[in-house]
Amino acid sequence: MSEETPAAVKAQCEAFRATFKQLSDEIGKVLVGQHEVIEGVLTCLFAGGNVLLEGVPGLGKTLLVRTLSETLHLPFSRIQFTPDLMPADVLGTNIVMDDPETGHRKFVFQKGPIFAQVVLADEINRATPKTQSALLEAMQEHRVTVAGNSYVMDQPFIVLATQNPIEQEGTYPLPEAQMDRFLFKIVVGYAKLNELMIILDRTTGSETPGVSAIIDGPKILEARDLIRGVIVAPHVKEYAARLVLATHPEGQFAAGGATGPTNRYVRCGASPRGAQALILASKVKALTDGRYHVSNRDIQDVALPALRHRLLLNFEAEADRIDPDKLVQQILELTPTDPVGVGGG
Repeated sequence: MSEETPAAVKAQCEAFRATFKQLSDEIGKVLVGQHEVIEGVLTCLFAGGNVLLEGVPGLGKTLLVRTLSETLHLPFSRIQFTPDLMPADVLGTNIVMDDPETGHRKFVFQKGPIFAQVVLADEINRATPKTQSALLEAMQEHRVTVAGNSYVMDQPFIVLATQNPIEQEGTYPLPEAQMDRFLFKIVVGYAKLNELMIILDRTTGSETPGVSAIIDGPKILEARDLIRGVIVAPHVKEYAARLVLATHPEGQFAAGGATGPTNRYVRCGASPRGAQALILASKVKALTDGRYHVSNRDIQDVALPALRHRLLLNFEAEADRIDPDKLVQQILELTPTDPVGVGGG
């Protein structure tokens, strides 16, 4: 952003805010309510991260992703995860082909559905951990390696996964390494009475709302560059880092000290990806709110979806009915916003 004139930067930021609102409104034509869910998904899209949507069946998770794909000029694919799905069904495989010129046979890589730019991993936790792990390289490094050969994904690339709550029958918990590759975990809740009435009108009537494509790949990449240029003051960056360190048991900044909730309930805290998620998502939040710098409030606003899936709780947390959301809220309350200085206590 520093290479542009202030007026040009301001115009770019205003255009981004307009596009963000237009996308939100367009998706809202189909998905009733769930404004925070829509905002979270769009935040991940522009921050360059993947998103995990969790909720019981029938709440519109798949509908949200399909509607988002219709607002983007990008190739879309849906992978339905089932217990018998194999990694090759996701990534692709080498097949034997006859070369008409030489008459010889050769292996040719047949790309799988992961080679779209908007990928819906539907009910991801119904597949076995082996198949779930097939997404790891694509989600983090944006490439796939098969039989020693690497294939780079087209950009922008985003995985939007849906999952049922892990207590439901026929589900496999996602590996921690994969959970950490989601920028956000967004919990999709039930509709309210007035929202349910609107849903009934839209889905049982004669007219079905449609959406229009709003933005293409190059524009998304431009927006991501703009977002990365948003200013984060040192004290705000330190606050984000201390929030992540506050999730580490036995650590210097563990929330509440030796007898606090982190040492009592956390088995393993958030990784550096958690801090990256806080900063990137906060930059999007700042721009959509009409500001050009990140505040501590932005960090707090995105902390729940950015950290809830990165905490491994112990048996005592389960016994005391402490879930990750409650713990993140406690950590936010116990972590001061005032800077202590790098390396300070």
